[in-house]
Amino acid sequence: MAKGTIRPGDDVRRRPLVGLALFAVVVLIGTAWYALVEGFSFVNGFYQTVTTILTVGFGEVEPLGARGRIFTVVLLMLGVGVALYVAVTAVESFVENKLGLLGRRRVEHQIARLEGHTVLCGYGRVGREITGQLAERTTVVVIDRDHTALLAAQEDRIFCVSGDSTEDEALRRAGVEHASTLIVSIHSDADAISTVLSARELNPLLRIVARANAESSESKLHRAGADHVVNPLRMGAVQLATFSLSPAVADFVDLVGPAANGDPDAFRLEEFYVPVEADVANRRLGDLDLRRETGALVLALRCPLGRFRSNPGPDEMLEGGATVIAIGTEAQLARLGERVQAGSDA
Repeated sequence: MAKGTIRPGDDVRRRPLVGLALFAVVVLIGTAWYALVEGFSFVNGFYQTVTTILTVGFGEVEPLGARGRIFTVVLLMLGVGVALYVAVTAVESFVENKLGLLGRRRVEHQIARLEGHTVLCGYGRVGREITGQLAERTTVVVIDRDHTALLAAQEDRIFCVSGDSTEDEALRRAGVEHASTLIVSIHSDADAISTVLSARELNPLLRIVARANAESSESKLHRAGADHVVNPLRMGAVQLATFSLSPAVADFVDLVGPAANGDPDAFRLEEFYVPVEADVANRRLGDLDLRRETGALVLALRCPLGRFRSNPGPDEMLEGGATVIAIGTEAQLARLGERVQAGSDA
């Protein structure tokens, strides 16, 4: 996965300001010393301080004794160090801002060339787990306005866009107009609804999955245009109840769930689109005998119009444009995918 470049860190922009503040403090101390201790006028004290710090070599404005000369030496060493710090941090900030701008432009060009990717709004703990499940199978572009979250996405080598997902411009920069899926995982349900509305208008064909933090937001997200709405609280309650009442069922769900993806021998569920021109299109399942050829078990078919047929029998017709939902090991599902795609350009 390519690495996204985000804005320079806040500390880079802050360091020159800290340097200028230190420089002002040194000038104030020097001016106060010359005016109050050495008896200079305020203007002469300020002039003596600045010329000393900047090492212009104009000499003493007024005669100084041993005490004044010792203070001037200390002021010179301290002031030169602060002045150099200000200069170095200013140059560093300028260069890093320029490099950051170039990096952002490079990433934006890369995102603009993506097709069929997934846009993820929100890179908190949930968003990071989502990316871990998706990163090996699709390109993910993260939208977040929190700098810490963007740094985490950058460290995870994920494309990232700094911005508010409720704004059309941020969604466009993430390539939502040519993405296949949008996942909304943000804390504010109001912002989630606004994000779904904007994304649906920008891409009517986009598949949108949204997280609802409150039960009352679920119907609103659906009305806004979300295809699927997930309520983590409700899902957690269902899973806890399932573990309590039907432990064997719960163990099987875990076996085919995301937690088992790292085990090549574990079973998992997968879906496969059947191209219209594929060899298997418009043929009976009994004639294809996919179970014997691939080892994977077809659990359901989804016809092109969206209707499901569960536990299809040998006389069921596998239509072109349908979706096959199957269970099997990684190798078995890979063979099924190849068989379903055979004879097509997909």
